[in-house]
Amino acid sequence: MREELISERLVPVLDSVDSRRVVIGAPLLPTRFIWRRESYTIAEVLEEWRETGPCHHGSGERYVRKHWFRVRMATGEEMKIYFERQARSPRELKRRWWLYTVTR
Repeated sequence: MREELISERLVPVLDSVDSRRVVIGAPLLPTRFIWRRESYTIAEVLEEWRETGPCHHGSGERYVRKHWFRVRMATGEEMKIYFERQARSPRELKRRWWLYTVTR
């Protein structure tokens, strides 16, 4: 198996979210998303973790910056995807889900 760096935007299919995740404060993980005009379905969440960073205003607190997921797709591929808690810029408010790597 080979892991390939992608680092491209995903488009979540919002009618397919796992609403059980709201309770733990995680983003609504879509069970389907579009990448390169193809639809992909998540079959299993293999691992998840959070990336944190310091407060930008100097308070000393740490905040969750990204929610990461290693998932197995219905096609058998493994993907690492993440959700950015804050958009990179006002123009990118809807660009919050990203595909980081694919293992084929």
